[in-house]
Amino acid sequence: MGIQERKEREKERRRQQIIVAAKRVFSEKGFNKATMEDIAKEAELSPGTLYLYFKNKEELYASLSLRILQYLHIRVSHVINQTELDPLAKLAALEEVLFDVYDFDPLIIINMFHLQSSETLKNLSEELIEEIKNLSRNSIGAIAKIFKEGIDAGIFIDRHPVALSDICWSLFSGVVLWEASKKIIDERKDHLKSTLKIAFEIFDQGIIIQKK
Repeated sequence: MGIQERKEREKERRRQQIIVAAKRVFSEKGFNKATMEDIAKEAELSPGTLYLYFKNKEELYASLSLRILQYLHIRVSHVINQTELDPLAKLAALEEVLFDVYDFDPLIIINMFHLQSSETLKNLSEELIEEIKNLSRNSIGAIAKIFKEGIDAGIFIDRHPVALSDICWSLFSGVVLWEASKKIIDERKDHLKSTLKIAFEIFDQGIIIQKK
């Protein structure tokens, strides 16, 4: 292994060390109360080292979302490539993927949804914003392919597949955020998965053409 390759590996290892520490701190203190100093202490690094990798707390917070988006795109692409599945089976598989995406990291996906609707995006580097946009665009585009396949087969209603993809994603994010907010008030209220299942059932009834 060459010197440059070792440096790159060490840089990536340190970056992941910071991200893991940030996740712990954000989980314990929340975004507003957490500081770069808190994260540096958790990572056992100097605050100055953090700024070599992330320009501010917002950028570090946003970087946590990338893993979720990458996972989503990989899983949806896998559903698309399962040629043995018909559109209805792919729709069911897509909804299972969304459940799995939530289970993959509930805290981070909730943070990601908050991030997408906040002013935090304005404080990110152009490079990171572009990376988030590309991953989001690719994921929504992949989901849209599932709807287009169903539309072309005459199984789903004839509406723009990207619009159906956006509605499906909005439904998912809205239920997750609403149920998460209810849980803050009362931890005993954890009805996310049952509510999400009902939401998907209603969505399916709306897009699947009923045979007469």
